[in-house]
Amino acid sequence: MTRVPAAGRTLRVLRFLATRPGPVSAAVIAAELGLPRSSVYQLLEVMAEEGFVTHLPEERRWGLGVAAFEIGSAYLRHEPLERLARPLLERLSEQTGATAHLGVLHASDTLYLLKEQPRYTPPLVTGVGVRLPAHLTASGRALLSHLPRAQVRALYPDADSFANRTGRGPATPSELRSLLSDERHQGFSYEDSHVTEGFASVAAAAFDHNGAPVAAISVTVPSARPVTPRALAARARDTAAELTRRLGGRRPS
Repeated sequence: MTRVPAAGRTLRVLRFLATRPGPVSAAVIAAELGLPRSSVYQLLEVMAEEGFVTHLPEERRWGLGVAAFEIGSAYLRHEPLERLARPLLERLSEQTGATAHLGVLHASDTLYLLKEQPRYTPPLVTGVGVRLPAHLTASGRALLSHLPRAQVRALYPDADSFANRTGRGPATPSELRSLLSDERHQGFSYEDSHVTEGFASVAAAAFDHNGAPVAAISVTVPSARPVTPRALAARARDTAAELTRRLGGRRPS
């Protein structure tokens, strides 16, 4: 239990409002959070004075205010994901002698935000800012495997949705569903020559406070390197778990 109950309740109200598609009544807030209605009104009034919530009198509802938007914008300006992940990637690359990436989903693409590459390693196409088809990359599939099935179907409705680079990788919705199911259960994703001939990658997802996949940690090595995917995956999973912890997240059950 929090040592400052009012502060804890305030944060719970803010988080609740952030998850709703639109403004809600104080009665709904109180019922959903199990709080006394009188306390909720008091919290909302103080939060409205500070700009964190806005009251819509005609609708008798409350929504997030400008101050909440400013906090969210400041969070993005601070680049927290990259800042938290960079030292982890540096350590992962040093431990494995391999190229490590931080990737996120951008629609049906993997967008690479960070890359740590040892000296004297072959150049890769996966540079910072590069986008590649998510279904071909280990990072993309590590994230896709934890998305709701309906969301994956929306991204990949038919065979025309599947780009191809080397002739390898899933090419239909059913192939992708099967592969994502297997990779979700094994706890990591793996591709060999799906993106670039002669290179293999493993990846594991990091999660936010709702247990949703927010980014993926991947490791890329030449396919001929004498190391098993599972051994590399253990390193990637440990790093992803540490990033999840730093983000205040949790792995879904």
